[in-house]
Amino acid sequence: MFRLWTPGHFTALALGLLAAIGPAEAENTGRPIGVVELFTSQGCNSCPPADAVLDELASRKDVVALAYHVDYWDYLGWRDALARPANSERQRKYAGTLQKSSVYTPQAIVNGHRDMNGANRAEVMSTLEALAGTAAGLQVDLSLEDTGDSIIVSVGSLPEGLEDKDISAHLVFVDYTPKSTVEIRAGENRGRTIQYRNAVNRIQTIGMWDGTARKFEMPRSELIQKGNGCALLLQRVDGSGLPGAILGAIALDP
Repeated sequence: MFRLWTPGHFTALALGLLAAIGPAEAENTGRPIGVVELFTSQGCNSCPPADAVLDELASRKDVVALAYHVDYWDYLGWRDALARPANSERQRKYAGTLQKSSVYTPQAIVNGHRDMNGANRAEVMSTLEALAGTAAGLQVDLSLEDTGDSIIVSVGSLPEGLEDKDISAHLVFVDYTPKSTVEIRAGENRGRTIQYRNAVNRIQTIGMWDGTARKFEMPRSELIQKGNGCALLLQRVDGSGLPGAILGAIALDP
């Protein structure tokens, strides 16, 4: 479930990580070519190939790649050690957005509005490339700057010609574990040891954005587990709160 935080509350989330990595590394202004969100499960025998694609994407500097482990396959005999109920809920909300009658794994969603089988490397990669630099790609710049005492998050404005008076978007914070190695001892993947990349631990909406450039300045915090990564997604939402197109993104590894 999303929780709405004000810019001041963002203090309590993201900045312990930035304090750990230091000022030089905390400055980040590059715009990724896209965001890939993979919904996966250790209990799904179709997922390891998709996990391998996500691993490849997570190694790239120009892609924000996030793995949402879901819990609805746990009954098959293996409880996914990285699953979170909130991850399954996010996928169900995407199903509403994408007008899907059900959820499935492995599902990859690119930029919040194109979905495909996450094991289909060619389709995932071609979709990323096709959307990059278009109106369906990432259009808004996000940057983080560590000044020593505080962190400044800058969110740009919509490019000229794409102004939308009715735009409604959330600034979404995502906490993830960069690498996790799991020995699967039961279920469909029994006997396999798999290294997972960028497994999402927590998702929280921390602010609202109306299409205009805005800065958030926050003091440091110690609430993020040391060693984790974080991402910020600027994502449209509809009137019922369903997630839509991702307009901008940034990620920081520890």
